[in-house]
Amino acid sequence: MIGSSVGYREYNKFTMNITLQDIKEARELIKGIALYTPIKKTGHFSAMVGNNIYLKMENMQHTGAFKYRGARVKLLSLTEDEKKRGVITASAGNHAQGVASNAQQLGIKATIVMPEGTPLVKVTATKGYGAEVILFGDSFHEAFGHAMELKEKRDLVFIHPFEDPKIIAGQGTIGLELLEQAPELDLVVVPVGGGGVISGIAIALKSLKPSIQVIGVQASNSPSVYRSFRSGKAEMVEAKATIAEGIAVKQASPVMLEILKKYVDDIVLVEEAEIASAILLLMERSKVVVEGAGASSLAAVLYNKIPVKNKNIGVVLTGGNIDVNMLSRIIESGLAKSGRLVRMSVFVIDKPGALQRLTTIIAGHKANILQVIHNRLSSEMPLGETEINLTLETRGQDHIESIISDLNAQGYKVTKQK
Repeated sequence: MIGSSVGYREYNKFTMNITLQDIKEARELIKGIALYTPIKKTGHFSAMVGNNIYLKMENMQHTGAFKYRGARVKLLSLTEDEKKRGVITASAGNHAQGVASNAQQLGIKATIVMPEGTPLVKVTATKGYGAEVILFGDSFHEAFGHAMELKEKRDLVFIHPFEDPKIIAGQGTIGLELLEQAPELDLVVVPVGGGGVISGIAIALKSLKPSIQVIGVQASNSPSVYRSFRSGKAEMVEAKATIAEGIAVKQASPVMLEILKKYVDDIVLVEEAEIASAILLLMERSKVVVEGAGASSLAAVLYNKIPVKNKNIGVVLTGGNIDVNMLSRIIESGLAKSGRLVRMSVFVIDKPGALQRLTTIIAGHKANILQVIHNRLSSEMPLGETEINLTLETRGQDHIESIISDLNAQGYKVTKQK
């Protein structure tokens, strides 16, 4: 059980009272190994939201995510006997790659248990670092349980993705960099899965600049930490599928929740379409590729989940390991959210010239028709009519509404599809 006493007993010899000094020591361990990732002040996103937006590019870290930092710190802390036994962990992808890559560099055998639905790009990359990959279960929760069983059976050292002071300290080095690169920051937004990265960042930031705010972000399809933060007790949710699979945790950790309540100011939710839109905008405007979990922080800022103005906001883009097979779906969803693509069905009289008349109206609005499908088989359709399903490339929501309004005015029955 994630975050239960079963998981935490592995670490009860440590204190979870991570300090700024722990984070500074972690940085010395990974200096010259982990990348000091760039921060980019973006004029476009700043203008969109009325705040100064700074993107912290952890998607450019080794293995494409911040997890490399904590994994390195943790593996360096192992005894020689522990290194010889080998390590095991559970991960939805980025922690897996961080552990596998560092284990390979340090000559440690690594076994990784990943949920069966983990994007292929993450599975392939983890195997590429020499780790044994075992796919098990439908969620991180189930993969975690199986990894704990294998730990006992094979006498391996378990590397917890977040409930570990070494892991948290390693991730906290991002906080040190943020204030060195942009000391003017008023607020920092961080994606939340298990809570390791936001805990480390928040401890570093609050220790150095107590006035700074730290806001966490979860996908609304997997809101375990969001709900737990508000109720004050660790909760389990029946999570739905999300493109932010890297932060999809079924049950919040009571261990991490205590840290979050102490150092984090709030946690907000973002919708799937908002995440997709953020991914698309990052590609278009900043020329960077960010996965769903990593882009959730920017989605929260762009879609006013944090209602502030004239503030300096740091947005941590935690990872860039996106499955290319999902990109077309995400791009399409992002285009629809921003009003640059729309699907609609229109009923027309089934006679020659009817389609030409319809397309002429659309052409008059300078919308590009991407797809046309005739549907004459619906039992709900009146005799003598046909349904035309259209996919249009448009310029925004106002453009879409103008097209629909004109079609309605000319007697067409129009239904906008989701």
